[in-house]
Amino acid sequence: MKSATSFSRSGTSDWIAQRVSAVILAVYFVVIVGWLLCTSEVNYDAWHSFMTCTTMRIFSLLALLSLAAHSWVGLWTITTDYMTTRQMGASANFLRFIVQIGMALAIFVYVIWGVMILWGN
Repeated sequence: MKSATSFSRSGTSDWIAQRVSAVILAVYFVVIVGWLLCTSEVNYDAWHSFMTCTTMRIFSLLALLSLAAHSWVGLWTITTDYMTTRQMGASANFLRFIVQIGMALAIFVYVIWGVMILWGN
């Protein structure tokens, strides 16, 4: 049975999305830490030059979207596993839906804000 709030069509797709997004985030982290370790002087100008080059903007956007997908799958899994009628009573489905809508809204705002930061002036 497919849930209306699932990130994808199946548990396998969610699992793959979770793993791929984790790899992208890990590589992004390594790139950022590597830059920090290899840069002799970390200041605003150096950071700005590094983060505003097109390659880093695209990579940062990919990391941002990966973080959104990763967090959605993880939080969706947690709410469907732990907000059940057995644990919360008859109102569990409604409460779970409200929590998931709130999470989706927060993630959406986060992505829009991130895109504005990355691609704004």
